[in-house]
Amino acid sequence: MKKAIIIGATSGIGKELAKMFSQNDYVVGIVGRRSELFPELQKEISTEVYFKRIDVVKTSEAMNLLGEFIKEMGGVDVIVISSGVGFISPDLNWEQEKETIDVNISGFTAMANVAFKHFCKRGSGQIVGISSIAAIRGSGDSPAYNASKAFMSNYLEGLRQKTSKLKIPIVVTDIQPGFVNTAMAKGEGLFWGSSPEKAAKQIFKAIKSKRKHAYITKRWRIVAWLLMIMPDWLYNKL
Repeated sequence: MKKAIIIGATSGIGKELAKMFSQNDYVVGIVGRRSELFPELQKEISTEVYFKRIDVVKTSEAMNLLGEFIKEMGGVDVIVISSGVGFISPDLNWEQEKETIDVNISGFTAMANVAFKHFCKRGSGQIVGISSIAAIRGSGDSPAYNASKAFMSNYLEGLRQKTSKLKIPIVVTDIQPGFVNTAMAKGEGLFWGSSPEKAAKQIFKAIKSKRKHAYITKRWRIVAWLLMIMPDWLYNKL
């Protein structure tokens, strides 16, 4: 059986992805900070499952723990980095800005580093980063969040270029969801908001197809295209 680790799998998209991998006969490795949620999640996983408590903010410790976890599972085929935070911070609340940077940039990069080196040593594999449509442009209401997601997408592209130069068959997949109805999503009646279950199904399909990039749900590619071509004078009025 193939094996997958989902980092940030105790809630939201990560949790639904863990269930989706299990339903498709993967051995699943669950990584999360809230270990008290592990027993309940185990009831929803039908295949063999492993658990490891990791706080990605503690980067050195997190890297060592992820390396140990990969060894405990006897190696893995896919590593999904789904952990993340997001705040609406029009007043630039520093604690919120810092937490966003610590989790979405430092934590993400630490986990991607371990994953990439594992797959280089193994000779193949797939790294999946859950970025966001927010990566396309900056936001005055959530500057750190949008910037952190742009970092993720750019970093994933860099890893993809590196695999090409190294000629190692490592697939690097950048997933950019629009609004998904999770605890992290802020606001009522989110535009084109998707359920975590629907999002996870489309993400899993993109992973299985070894896509380099996917908007989730698919119709968000329309928004992405509009954001890319929108002039600054118009974007600044949004």
